[in-house]
Amino acid sequence: MQVETQLQGIARVNGVALNGAETTLSDEELRQRACSELLRQAAIARGLLPASDAPGTDGVLSEDASSAIEALLEQSLAIPEPSDEACRRHHAAHQATYSTGERVNVRHILFAVTQGVDVVALRNRAETTLLDVRCHDGSLADETFAKAAGTLSNCPSGAEGGNLGWLTASDCAPEFAKELFGHAEVGVLPRLVHSRFGLHVVEVLAREPGIEQPYEAVRGAVAMSLRQTTYVTALRQFLSVLAGEADIAGVDIEAAETPLVQ
Repeated sequence: MQVETQLQGIARVNGVALNGAETTLSDEELRQRACSELLRQAAIARGLLPASDAPGTDGVLSEDASSAIEALLEQSLAIPEPSDEACRRHHAAHQATYSTGERVNVRHILFAVTQGVDVVALRNRAETTLLDVRCHDGSLADETFAKAAGTLSNCPSGAEGGNLGWLTASDCAPEFAKELFGHAEVGVLPRLVHSRFGLHVVEVLAREPGIEQPYEAVRGAVAMSLRQTTYVTALRQFLSVLAGEADIAGVDIEAAETPLVQ
């Protein structure tokens, strides 16, 4: 894979622009667009999509391209059905994940990732805030967190000290819920939580444990989780092969945290 310096702010895959010269995107947004474009071009090469399909610089695939990519992935990715033994091992190791009724009382400080934002500077502010709120205890800790939420958070909850109240997993974006549920942590989490909305400094004020479900009751959910893990791994490997054969400028696809097409 040949990765060149981005020319005039434009990233490209095999000469196809991923953004306009006046458009500023985060690294992750560029990676997502690059992955989509790699797959779109691969679908054309396989004869699944007419070569006349026009790429855009707005990150939105045509309906035909989306359908062709689905067909491409169905042909190219081998996703075996997980064995019952593998499902049982996964369930035994992640029983808290398959509990029902778990609730957490949470507050947060959101540093929203929006178009044109300096992501590096945003992360630095978020990490500095995380360090600051973790350096206090007792009533001072409560006051510090509430003040930071009120002045820094890009969420309306900032006016309430960042309080989100009692949440269940279904109340949250999946990537946010993954960091909150199925754990025993209480207090300010020692890491930033990433979600589609941005970076979060999160404090778990209290937990109510859920009821663990027997394997037989959640076998379908366990199998689905394992299939998804296998799918992501296979997709990452497939994209790596495509990237290795492509001329890519202005974006590092291999740094992508999630190679899923949006």
